[in-house]
Amino acid sequence: MENIHKSQSKENHSHSHAHNHSHSHEHNHEHNHGKIPVILYFMGLVLAIIALFLNEDQIFLQNTLFSLAAIIAGYHVVVLEGIGETIENSKIQKKFIPNSHILMGLAAIGASLIGNFWEATLLILIFSGAHFLEEYAEGRSKSEITKLLEMNPTTARLMTADGDTKIVDVGTLKVGDQLQVLNGDQVPIDGTIVSGTTAIDESSINGESIPKEKTIGDSVFGSTINGTGSFTMEVTKENKDTVFSKILQLVNQNQNNQTKAASIIQKFEPKYVKFVLLAIVLVIVLAPFVFSWTWSESVYRGLVLLVAVSPCALAAATVSATLSTTSNLAKKGVLSKGSAYLSQLADIDAIAFDKTGTLTKGKPVVTNVHFSDSVNQEEMIDIIVALEKESNHPLADAILRKFKAKQQLNVKVNNQVGKGLEGEHNGYRYRIGKPASFESTAEEYSQLNKEWASEGKTVVYVAENDKVMGLMALMDVPNEQAKATIDYFKQQGIHTTLITGDSKMTGKAVAEQLGIDEVIANVMPEDKSRIIDEQKEKYGVTAMVGDGVNDAPALVNADIGIAMGDGTDVAVEVSDLVLMQNDLSKLVQAHKLSSKMSRVIWQNIIFSMVVVAFLVVVSLLGLADIAISVIIHEGSTLVVILNGLRLLMTKK
Repeated sequence: MENIHKSQSKENHSHSHAHNHSHSHEHNHEHNHGKIPVILYFMGLVLAIIALFLNEDQIFLQNTLFSLAAIIAGYHVVVLEGIGETIENSKIQKKFIPNSHILMGLAAIGASLIGNFWEATLLILIFSGAHFLEEYAEGRSKSEITKLLEMNPTTARLMTADGDTKIVDVGTLKVGDQLQVLNGDQVPIDGTIVSGTTAIDESSINGESIPKEKTIGDSVFGSTINGTGSFTMEVTKENKDTVFSKILQLVNQNQNNQTKAASIIQKFEPKYVKFVLLAIVLVIVLAPFVFSWTWSESVYRGLVLLVAVSPCALAAATVSATLSTTSNLAKKGVLSKGSAYLSQLADIDAIAFDKTGTLTKGKPVVTNVHFSDSVNQEEMIDIIVALEKESNHPLADAILRKFKAKQQLNVKVNNQVGKGLEGEHNGYRYRIGKPASFESTAEEYSQLNKEWASEGKTVVYVAENDKVMGLMALMDVPNEQAKATIDYFKQQGIHTTLITGDSKMTGKAVAEQLGIDEVIANVMPEDKSRIIDEQKEKYGVTAMVGDGVNDAPALVNADIGIAMGDGTDVAVEVSDLVLMQNDLSKLVQAHKLSSKMSRVIWQNIIFSMVVVAFLVVVSLLGLADIAISVIIHEGSTLVVILNGLRLLMTKK
């Protein structure tokens, strides 16, 4: 079974990897050829440097080395990708779809034909170098699902007819089979409890940090973690139909279907290249008739023009900006898996947040306490601490963080699922439990319970001899950065949504505290993915922020998935951005910097095109030769690189 899982993982990864890196104009050619292209590039660079040191007496050898350098350094980018992708994409689209790679190849050939071998090599070295840098900056995001597969239960304890148990493969289980689940076990498959009581950590399914108490008749889900109790369950779904299997299917499906927005350059690159090729041909053919040039002069001017319009600066327009932004964000604790995702972040129209561990701290805290006037609070706190010390429930941790005992009491505690904690001290019986486990209470407690519960809080009563003497409210409260983060996105006109597996009451309480626009509660993982589709259709570019396995389908399906760094490995793996310190203020910084990056890229593009337009004019007027064109080109390339590097120097 493990080998099957690994095989499936490889197949799924291969499929999604090939798809995710196709460009918007159908760049289906797979770029990953290992280290060979980079090695060839550096071999070409070395040959070019050697050629530069040769003197004029060795002109033939020098030009030969320059030509070899251009061919070797540009083989992968210009020949394989330029010509290969042009042919492949043209076949798919059933029309001519060139890219800038082929244009650079023609420019280099043109420069060589008129004797400027060094300029031809320089063009190839700059363009190929920019291309490899951009591929490096993209980071080759790998949305693997290996961690999900590891979390998928593989074995179960099947109860046989003679009352024994045997370990079987989960894939062989049938509806109606009875299984034994021991304390600490992973629940192997979806089913219903037929005997026993326990508390189960269902965070992998619903994101809720507080384990759910379960007893006979309650549903349990595969991949969730059983607490201290043991129980017998009956299988209600086949393995392929479980909630967790649906998470796996959704992540796979969304990975294979997602199409990340292409970079600004990629969007109009084919049109620009086609226009340039047509313009050069027209200049060479028509110039002798329009300007009375000789044919040789017309060909020369056409080649000079081809060099002039080659997108050197344009190729570098995004690279320095995206590399600088990626580096700057990494220093701030935000990891980007590709510059295209940073462009997406700048353009978001809506952002959805998971609740537990994303907007909230992920652990409940005691928010309210009330005791009867007749109660000695110090003594009652000592008793509460003594009872809770014997519990492993997350609420116990929260209560122990809130209260410190003045006197350490030794109380024998009975932990009853459904009733709570019970213990005796000085002849009195004390109990801490949920309100529903008490038959009658005074009006003041009922009123406070109703009020606190309406605020999304979990309420527990404290009783002496079954008479309620006080109550406490606990809640997973918003983290320190949540309010400022929501305020920022609302100021930017970005729609905010809270998507949670919690009750509507709890979700609404958190949303009201933070000022979130919309609350969608009681959702399962497959619902989250569907909701993201609805948000994309309704608002436009949509981001999703989450930290759990249950968020994975939505994180993959969103235009940009953002994971909290302390979240599950699965969430981190399938996301496009990772906030390493679980600090939402870093998300605000990332949005600001990505917006600035987009502005810088547009500045670079406009500047590059202005330079090209200037060179076209002076070339047609005969005021520039190929050397001047190359010098101005490289100067403009340096300018856009320096402009992009400004993004390294933004404030913290």
